[in-house]
Amino acid sequence: MDRRDFLKSSLALTAPVVLSHCSSAGPAVELSGLELLWQQADAIEASVQPVTIPPKIYQASAHQVQVLPSQAEAIQAVSLARHNRQALQALIDLCHQQGGGRVLLSAGVWPCGAIRLKSNVELHLAKDALLQFVPEPELYLPYVHTRWEGMELMGYQPLIYAYQATNIAVTGLGRIDGGGSNQHWWPWKGAWKHTPWQVNPEQEQKAGRDLLMQMTEQGLPVEQRVLTPNFLRPPLLQTYDCQQVRIEGLTLTNSPFWLIHPVLTQDLTVRNVKCISHGPNSDGCDPESCQRVLIEGCEFDTGDDCIALKSGRNADGRRFATPVQQVLIQDCVMKAGHGGVVLGSEISGGAHAIFARRLVMSSPDLDRGLRIKTNALRGGEIDTVALRDIVIGQVKDAIVINYFYEEGRDGAFLPQVRNVSLHNVEIGQAERLFELRGFAEAPIGLIQLSKVTARALQLGVLEQVSEIRTQQVQLNGEAWQHSPQS
Repeated sequence: MDRRDFLKSSLALTAPVVLSHCSSAGPAVELSGLELLWQQADAIEASVQPVTIPPKIYQASAHQVQVLPSQAEAIQAVSLARHNRQALQALIDLCHQQGGGRVLLSAGVWPCGAIRLKSNVELHLAKDALLQFVPEPELYLPYVHTRWEGMELMGYQPLIYAYQATNIAVTGLGRIDGGGSNQHWWPWKGAWKHTPWQVNPEQEQKAGRDLLMQMTEQGLPVEQRVLTPNFLRPPLLQTYDCQQVRIEGLTLTNSPFWLIHPVLTQDLTVRNVKCISHGPNSDGCDPESCQRVLIEGCEFDTGDDCIALKSGRNADGRRFATPVQQVLIQDCVMKAGHGGVVLGSEISGGAHAIFARRLVMSSPDLDRGLRIKTNALRGGEIDTVALRDIVIGQVKDAIVINYFYEEGRDGAFLPQVRNVSLHNVEIGQAERLFELRGFAEAPIGLIQLSKVTARALQLGVLEQVSEIRTQQVQLNGEAWQHSPQS
């Protein structure tokens, strides 16, 4: 039984009910049912433009090793990774120059440094191929135009990077390991949870992060946003200002930072990918200011958010004013993580038309199911977020919309969240059903719940929510309807 069949068998799919939809452009308009809303999701799936790679094969002949280098062989590992980086990049460049095709890594271990993908090129890892990124910062130079926590800078090159490329893919049944560990990359975070590493105040991200935030608010040109020293960790895979991107079949592990981070990318497909990384900020897939996005059949077991949709932080997000929009997430499994389906916190450009269906979320280490996090510094307009046919097994907080993330009310950009819909959702074991916290002057907009069955130790927090409509909602075996006193 494949993942799609398993998910379908885990869900009790039911007929839709009639709900009203509140449009931001005018008064509420009565729709014929949820299916009309979900026609938008079907339209997104149909609209994503596919990647079409020329059939020519380019076989990598860079040096590979059969076992990973030991700590005592670190110098040799860096030398081999430097050689492989040059050889593999030369092959990608040749493939691109000759009109495109598939660059193939055969089975074996391939130590490497950062590589850059070009238009019409697919990087394909055969089964049992391991692309092993060696955690030596010099292998991720020179600096490139990138984005870090929603802010632009000239920073370390992402391990696999594409800039202004069209029709590209990273595929296969192999594994990509980012080299993050308690000894490499992750300690730059500084103190984190129980801090399983020795904190070095001279090698942690805080000072650089604070300086980058200042540069962003001052409107400093991106080419001048160069940190020296730089302890901001690169993501594993980033496409920046790209079109027609496919990431499929791979297992991604031990990322220095976020795993998959598409930015300003259109027509993105992430399919049948496993994201397994338990380091700090190990988000699984974070499309930022992207349009027409399909994420399907994936598995997330991460140290931070499983999927986090973003659109830039503060001044940079407002400068681009590009929402993440037309996103469909389906047939995925979420295990450990801070949240299953998340919007924010870098959400200043807004988010529109976000859909998720046929998901299974469950883990003692899963903090939240649906999570929307913002504040009065981030702001952002979030309109139309719809989830249906969801099984949430064990979770701490099931449904979270929080305007008080980090800076809270300290800012002049009030968030707007409205038209959030959950249909046919089963929540097996939650500590709290809700954490809904809006502002008095900017309450959370319409939330619609239908055919929701939940067991929770507490109802949770409901503060400054303008309206919650319920139909066939049960909490701990009893019918539940929202009232200001509930």
